Amino acid sequence: MTADVAALMEMAIEEGEKARYHAPPNPWVGALVVARDGRVLARGHTQVPGEAHAEIDALRRAGDRARGATLVVTLEPCAHHGRTGPCTEAIIEAGIERVVVGVADPDARVAGRGLARLREAGLEVTVDVAAPAVREQLGAYLWHRATGRPYVVAKVAATLDGVVAMADGTSQWITSEPARRDAHVLRAQSQAIVVGAGTVRVDNPRLTARLGDIVLEPLRVVLGHAPASARVRPCLEHQGDLGALLDELGQLDVVQVLVEGGPRTVSAFLDARLVNRVVWYAAPAFAGSRETTGALADLTTTTLAALRRGRVVDVRQIGDDVRVDVEV
Repeated sequence: MTADVAALMEMAIEEGEKARYHAPPNPWVGALVVARDGRVLARGHTQVPGEAHAEIDALRRAGDRARGATLVVTLEPCAHHGRTGPCTEAIIEAGIERVVVGVADPDARVAGRGLARLREAGLEVTVDVAAPAVREQLGAYLWHRATGRPYVVAKVAATLDGVVAMADGTSQWITSEPARRDAHVLRAQSQAIVVGAGTVRVDNPRLTARLGDIVLEPLRVVLGHAPASARVRPCLEHQGDLGALLDELGQLDVVQVLVEGGPRTVSAFLDARLVNRVVWYAAPAFAGSRETTGALADLTTTTLAALRRGRVVDVRQIGDDVRVDVEV
């Protein structure tokens, strides 16, 4: 195969993105069947749970052309029976000669067994191709499988000086419509959304993910008691330890959870060091601190050494606002 494998893996990553909303709790994997001369013969991505994995989808599209070809796949193929049969056996039976893998799968049922089975059958296997990009795309899945807990994203929408509500209590809307649409993508990528009971009482949000004509309904989690009139019903109500909540959500196959608000809720997750990523939408506006509410008003940091430092992994302009992604 003459084509650059890293470039092919980038194509597989793009293919995997097509499965981002419907694949969980399975990983949103992309796969390519590539001829010896580097031509892409077929592409595939993970279907809904219980249907074809990305490798099977690509092999079916390639048909007999898969014999002697290379399979490029973002995640290690499975070698166990679950809702579907082992992808490794289908790869071997299709006559694939070489498999190029982005990253190994930490799922205890896989964890190197897929790679070993392919090598045992005589296939050439290459691993860790474009691995940083694959880990970025599959970060939530990899975290869930490694820890048993969902990947936690905390979302904040604030003025540039960090205010989420004015002195009169108003808060809608600080950020622009494009930023709010982008936040719905975050919801759609998450299988659960967490808010405090105060947010439910004040804003009474639906907490659905609205992507044009598509409306997705993740599990809604309220910290405390939601009033009977709350639009988030049915919902999961939780009081007490946040770590226990994440354990429960992990067991419910929630791969990613979005913590939306308000300041007390986001601060509590940060204080407990349970947040993986903060997505901060900053509007080009200034509110000042007198009687306004800060985005992290309940986060107490007494010394400079105690600052919750993170790493900026993405910055982009969305409409008039700026989105900053920080791993913490």
